[in-house]
Amino acid sequence: MRLKTKIHLLTTLLMLVILITTNSGIYFLYEKFAYNTEHNQLQTRANELSTTLSQLNAQTDLQQVLRAYMPTDGAVYIYEGEHLKTKVQATLEMPDGPSISYTMPAIWVDGTVVAITLQQSMEAVASTLELLKVILVVVSVMATIPIFLASLMLGRLILLPLERLNNTMRKSALTGKYEKIDIPSKGGDELANINRTFNMMMEKLEQHYQKQQEFVSNASHELKTPITVIESYAKLLLRRGFENREVAQESLQAIVNESSRMHEMVLQLLELAKNNEHLDIHFEQLNLAPFLDKVAMQMQQAYQRAFIVDVSLSIYIASDEKILKQLLFILLDNARKYSEGEVHISAKETTNCVRVTIRDFGIGIPAEHIPHLFERFYRVTEDRNRKTGGSGLGLAIAYELAKQLGITIDVESTLGEGSSFTLCIPKEGQR
Repeated sequence: MRLKTKIHLLTTLLMLVILITTNSGIYFLYEKFAYNTEHNQLQTRANELSTTLSQLNAQTDLQQVLRAYMPTDGAVYIYEGEHLKTKVQATLEMPDGPSISYTMPAIWVDGTVVAITLQQSMEAVASTLELLKVILVVVSVMATIPIFLASLMLGRLILLPLERLNNTMRKSALTGKYEKIDIPSKGGDELANINRTFNMMMEKLEQHYQKQQEFVSNASHELKTPITVIESYAKLLLRRGFENREVAQESLQAIVNESSRMHEMVLQLLELAKNNEHLDIHFEQLNLAPFLDKVAMQMQQAYQRAFIVDVSLSIYIASDEKILKQLLFILLDNARKYSEGEVHISAKETTNCVRVTIRDFGIGIPAEHIPHLFERFYRVTEDRNRKTGGSGLGLAIAYELAKQLGITIDVESTLGEGSSFTLCIPKEGQR
């Protein structure tokens, strides 16, 4: 059974049960009230009649008195023991329909104790109850129509967004695209929230798919060259390496170099893919001078190069120490690769941020290449990266890390004089 049919049946049946229960309650309450009212009136008449009889004498016209207290469409019976002493009734014969009666003792005019019975026909009440029953049945039947229409509207209101959601998912499965649902800007109910959550999920899936495709494309493109070089030198080694030592030495050195380059590239690809997600960042107060001294010392020990730091001891920043150190390592390593002399690190405070500048005195970068430096796999020249072993991923990773920390990077360069990369780092309390 379809969900729409279930909604229609359940809502209609539920409302019918409520209607029947309510109308039945109304009917039985009215019936009880009507009978109780008539019974109370009958009791009151009997009490009044008993009081009147105790005050009469033998000369009183008893029939006239009894008629005065006789109920409408009813009768009055006087019994002495089990024998009928006298009676007064509205008709010659009481109808066989529903009736109520009330009996109580009284003192007759001659001093004897009699039983007074008042009987009241309930034909009028029964007729009213039948009319009420018909009215309630008609009202229940007529109420079924708007109830059914309301259930149709409710089913449509609930199922229309679900059908759109189902159609969108089916379309996405058939086309391979990440289709989204059009949501009215003013919609704020639970169904609209479900649609928004679905759109967010599709956006995430699309982003992850694009990242996966990008990673596969980048990896296949960039790993092709070192694998080809390794394969070529391996074949050369098989053909001539065992006979010519120089060829063997050249082939093995090339294989080692390309293997190292490929290893570094794979690590960078993985790092870049990881940095596309939001990192677990913990901002803390950092004293910039000792932090940069420590970074420079580690670089100096690793590459036996001079990294000179010029920073005031009073400068503080708010950042994640681990991620910022990774960012600086990339930029310092980049400066080392493309220069021969010292690498200078300086910092100064401005109104908006702390500007940390990494400057080298190397070959410099042509102005037309600067806007593309942070693109993945972008190379200023193939020869430049072949000499340094670069893969074109380092600065792309640096850019992603900087973005996560809220840092901007400015680049200035002059051919033959060197380049400077300046980080604008938020100061303490300005994250």
